[in-house]
Amino acid sequence: MGKAVEPPSGGGNIEAIDLKAALEERYLAYALSTIMGRALPDVRDGLKPVHRRIVHAMRVLRLDPGQGYKKCARIVGDVMGKFHPHGDASIYDALVRLSQDFAIRYPLIDGQGNFGNVDGDSPAAMRYTEARMTDVATLLLRGIDEDAVDFRATYNEEDQEPIVLPGAFPNLLANGSSGIAVGMATSIPPHNAAELCDAALKLIENPDASIDALLRFVQGPDFPTGGVIVDSHAQIREAYDSGRGSFRVRARWETEDQGRGVYVVVVTEIPYQVQKSRLIEKIAELLQARKLPLLADIRDESAEDVRVVIEPKSRTVDPELLMESLFRLTDLESRIPLNMNVLSGGKVPKVMSLKDVLSEWLAHQREVLVRRARYRLGQIERRLEVLAGYLIAFLNLDEVIRIIREEDEPKAVLISTFELTDVQAEAILNMRLRSLRKLEEFELKREFDRLTEEKAEKEALLASDDQQWSSVAGEIREVRETYSKKTKLGRRRTLFADAPNRALDDIAVALIEKEPVTVVLSKKGFLRGMRGHLADFSTLTFKEGDGLKLTFHAMTTDKLVFLSTGGRAFTLGADKLPGGRGQGEPIRLAFDFDDEQDIAIAFVADPDRRRLLVSSDGNGFIVAEADMLSSTRKGKQLMNVSGKTALALAPTVGEGDHVAIVGENRKLLVFPLAQVAQMARGKGVRLQRYKDGGVSDAKVFRMAGGLVWSDSAGRMFTRSEAELLEWRGDRAQAGRLVPKGFPKTNKFEG
Repeated sequence: MGKAVEPPSGGGNIEAIDLKAALEERYLAYALSTIMGRALPDVRDGLKPVHRRIVHAMRVLRLDPGQGYKKCARIVGDVMGKFHPHGDASIYDALVRLSQDFAIRYPLIDGQGNFGNVDGDSPAAMRYTEARMTDVATLLLRGIDEDAVDFRATYNEEDQEPIVLPGAFPNLLANGSSGIAVGMATSIPPHNAAELCDAALKLIENPDASIDALLRFVQGPDFPTGGVIVDSHAQIREAYDSGRGSFRVRARWETEDQGRGVYVVVVTEIPYQVQKSRLIEKIAELLQARKLPLLADIRDESAEDVRVVIEPKSRTVDPELLMESLFRLTDLESRIPLNMNVLSGGKVPKVMSLKDVLSEWLAHQREVLVRRARYRLGQIERRLEVLAGYLIAFLNLDEVIRIIREEDEPKAVLISTFELTDVQAEAILNMRLRSLRKLEEFELKREFDRLTEEKAEKEALLASDDQQWSSVAGEIREVRETYSKKTKLGRRRTLFADAPNRALDDIAVALIEKEPVTVVLSKKGFLRGMRGHLADFSTLTFKEGDGLKLTFHAMTTDKLVFLSTGGRAFTLGADKLPGGRGQGEPIRLAFDFDDEQDIAIAFVADPDRRRLLVSSDGNGFIVAEADMLSSTRKGKQLMNVSGKTALALAPTVGEGDHVAIVGENRKLLVFPLAQVAQMARGKGVRLQRYKDGGVSDAKVFRMAGGLVWSDSAGRMFTRSEAELLEWRGDRAQAGRLVPKGFPKTNKFEG
């Protein structure tokens, strides 16, 4: 640290402070403000401050479910002016979301007018829309006038606002929440209220219930837009146990028969928080870009309900494969995060499990119940005091009237004569004359007895934990019945299913338009793909000094394998081949291999096929083509070679049972294929022994069909098992000179 700088003289009242400490203090204050007062919901009522203030302001405006609507501009104005000193746009956005039945599972606000839609259209301005509370909001407020929760001064200390709502509805999990604070975020999807109530009742019955016991009731999220969750039970359990995870949600779809074998796919539900119009635009863009070859057309036929019609390219397209291709590339499959980072007790942000969240909500419900019971007990005691005074007055009515008429200080005389309290004397003096009827005395006695009985009940409730939990359970059962799965609002909308077990390769192939292509590799390593299956390769043109090295036919959906002389296997999708215009592109742009190496062999991969890899010095082993595939530019090392040794041959094994190998010294050896091991990588075993030179060619064949070769003129020669007797032996032998008629090229295909 350098020397502290002295403040300039005559600069006024300047205080030198450490910049680091000042920044830390101020940023921490900002972070706490964001966490506590803006972004994270309270675990007890599931609301952020802006939502709580909106609901409270609507209560003050008496916008109950049975009352008339009021303009949203009036509500927003009251919230902003009295409770929430922020922008009106942000308050209106929050209000709108609380009313959208496609965004929130159990809306807190009943909106009238244009409040937006699932297509992503904006709501009308607040001066045009109207709102009032729903029954869910009144449940959250139940008991707020009975000292159920604490209040605090508003930002300008002119009014009071609740710190938290009584929250008789399991709002945090039922409606979910999302927010980004400083250094932390929350994301909770909506759930089914009836399931949450069942789980809460289980926790009351057994506070030590395991997460598995709770998940018998809470199956998983229940989105307002429906959809299908395709995660396993183990993944769902892990998410709820840790408080972190995610859910794969897919659109719900079905096929509709159009007759004569033609069908269309109809999507009836889309994933949560996906804008339908944007989704369809994205699919249309992919269709134009020819990235969805199985799809012919998509159109939106939605009215009140979602109905997106998807037409396949042809009637032979597998609808499951079509939808899998759409799920992979579009928002028809979405991943909804779970991060239950909430304010515990309204103060401490922490990630909570499902059990923790329900336990804190239940503890809050019990506290609300106790506070309401105490408040009611206080009311009863005050009323009983007054009633006792009234009864004394009725028993001594004439004397009371005389004292009031004749005494200068009737209150003091009443107190001393009948031993009344100040409250009782005041109540008697304020009594109306019409209350002096004889019938009123019986009413007072009946009310006194009833309140005495209720007082005993409240005192018993406050003295017994079991009674308190029993009362909380009774209230939760009422909520469960109100929002049971038998009701339209309460029925489960999101289903569960296993994702079809389709191979990734099948889906990848489905995303590629299937077309014939001819693979061309030049001697100097230029690679290209010519459209169609060319029959005449003489028309191919190359750069000066270059020529054809190898060529073969493929389909754009095929995987191509290139084997280098260094023993590495490289994989390339045939759809990724450089275009046929010009002379192609250097293969080294696609693959990463050493300069002294080259491509030796190339072919279309067949996962069910095997090949015999042979090095130039006569070593070899069998490898499955499925083990050759790789997804990186560096490829996969198969055959270990060193020095001047290189990978030379890779004949297919097929149904063969014997190997015929011929060296540059024109010696032929035939031995059983069983003597060669199958490996994924290695040097291999000695196939043929040489004094000088190396291998020339090798072939795997069935001994029953004989060894076949052709000469340069195209004539075919066959040597039967008996005729091959003198060339048969074991691997690693030198062999004998080739039979008469064997091609001078030393190749089985001369």
